[in-house]
Amino acid sequence: MSSLPVVNQPPHRCGALLDHLSRRMRLRAESVLAPLGLRPRHLVALTVLRDQGGSTQRALASTLEMDGTTIVGLLNELEAENLAERRRSPEDRRRHVVELTDVGAKRLAKAEFALAGVEDEVLGGLGREEREQLYGLLQQASTNTGVAACLGAGDEPPATC
Repeated sequence: MSSLPVVNQPPHRCGALLDHLSRRMRLRAESVLAPLGLRPRHLVALTVLRDQGGSTQRALASTLEMDGTTIVGLLNELEAENLAERRRSPEDRRRHVVELTDVGAKRLAKAEFALAGVEDEVLGGLGREEREQLYGLLQQASTNTGVAACLGAGDEPPATC
């Protein structure tokens, strides 16, 4: 009687699990942002404006990896809700400076509070130290992808996601 060779167990693969958690996080995040009149792209732009203390329109487009037409549309949406404002740069009248308004800062704070609840819900099976460890590992894994900065690596992010 021949015995079957022992096959080493393959290493655990995280892709499907990360995708599942990411989808859950995204769907729940969208559901708490919608009542605030925000979409994820609004949240990212508002975060960048807060963390950078404002930005030129061109630099914001570059940071968010958006073309000129798309950034104008996004800024139009933010201005319509009084979340951000554009004005001509006093140094160079050809440039627009974009800044977060007080209303935008308050809405962003509400969104971040709501998103903390989403994270508690989705990652509820992990303790505080485990979440910190997960964050560190995800940050480390993302360093070669160019997205570490937008996820909060180092100081506050220049979101590129």
